[in-house]
Amino acid sequence: MYSDITFARFRQFPPLMWVLLLGSFFTRGSYFMVWPFLAVILYEKFALTATQVGLVLSNAAIIAVFTSFIGSSLSDHFGRRRLMYFTGVLYVISFSLLAQVNSVSGYVVVMTLCAIATSLWRPLTAATIGDIIAEPQTRELAMQSLYFMVNAGCAVGPMAGVWMGLTGKQSSFYITAVAFALLILMLHWGFKRQQQRPIVQLDNAQPTAKYGMGMTLKVLLADRLLQCLILANILCMFIYAQTDSSLVQYLTRAEAPGLLSLISSIIFTNACVIISSQFLLLKLLASYPLTRRIQIGLLLLLVSQLWLALNPIELFWGWIGAIVVLSLGETILFPTMNVHIDRLAPDHLRGAYFGAASAYDFGFALAPLGGGIILDHWGGPALFVTAASLTVLVIYLYRILDRLPRPDFTSLSKPQSDSPRVD
Repeated sequence: MYSDITFARFRQFPPLMWVLLLGSFFTRGSYFMVWPFLAVILYEKFALTATQVGLVLSNAAIIAVFTSFIGSSLSDHFGRRRLMYFTGVLYVISFSLLAQVNSVSGYVVVMTLCAIATSLWRPLTAATIGDIIAEPQTRELAMQSLYFMVNAGCAVGPMAGVWMGLTGKQSSFYITAVAFALLILMLHWGFKRQQQRPIVQLDNAQPTAKYGMGMTLKVLLADRLLQCLILANILCMFIYAQTDSSLVQYLTRAEAPGLLSLISSIIFTNACVIISSQFLLLKLLASYPLTRRIQIGLLLLLVSQLWLALNPIELFWGWIGAIVVLSLGETILFPTMNVHIDRLAPDHLRGAYFGAASAYDFGFALAPLGGGIILDHWGGPALFVTAASLTVLVIYLYRILDRLPRPDFTSLSKPQSDSPRVD
């Protein structure tokens, strides 16, 4: 199925979709104003080693992955809206606490809460888009647009933080907490408007999806294609997250000139490349199958890792150039992964499939620890050579993907109603 970018399709977005887009911009902007500098705060405040910082970050993310699948699967039964409200409140509480903690153990607990909220929010949002937009090409455009708005926020957030003098300050986590409090109010308005034009059930009736957790797991375990896809994307996320976490540690410990400006510039460059190229690349690659698009993105990811491995520590524009290549690959990869899952998932198991896909986050979870160990023992160049080697493995897994069997959904027990619930 080809991609289609037209203003007519944008006009098909329901009000709730626009709430998700606008909310993503402001919350991601405030989030990336402070979160990427957390490794710097831990290093400067507690003098932790790269491995210790990685362990703190990985511990939070690993716990969050397990809660993500359970929460997303339950949303097929009890509704997206309740869980989205709960997640929003959890964001507000966790970021408010993060602005106050003064011990390593406190950071571990609160960062775990933040990671759980993040791991719930992403699949819930993706599944909700599938619920409220019926036409596949409009749904793909909605997911691409969501990714665009997230990165627009990523572009504005770090630079705004530097401009306001907030970057690296613990108190700035309050800004993120306020942003999510406002998003909860926006969601309340959006869900009320959605009730006036429902595509799925939004009332408070009894849950209509009767798939038990056992049957859901049976379907997921029978889907070999999904399992290979999850493994490939776990590795992909592990590779990408080295730039998100370990690169910051590498630059910090190597005392790169103008460290905070360099980190902000890397984040800003990443987001700006995505913003400026996303829809152009989508248009250019519209006729390509999803897996072919992903393979092109992986080749760009491979080039970026080799570049990072070879770049001298003092060469500012070398780092920026590698991030440009990385960002082009990310622009193709990340939104296409969500679209891929959306097309693989049966309608009545959309939440479960997006929840299973949240296992990708194991890659993000293990990246700080794995990257920290490699940094402590072998250094930055070895880290990125390792990431390049793993990229070659991911490319191979995607080549064999279409040969793998999938379950016969018609032969498995079906729920009494195939309509997922948003409420």
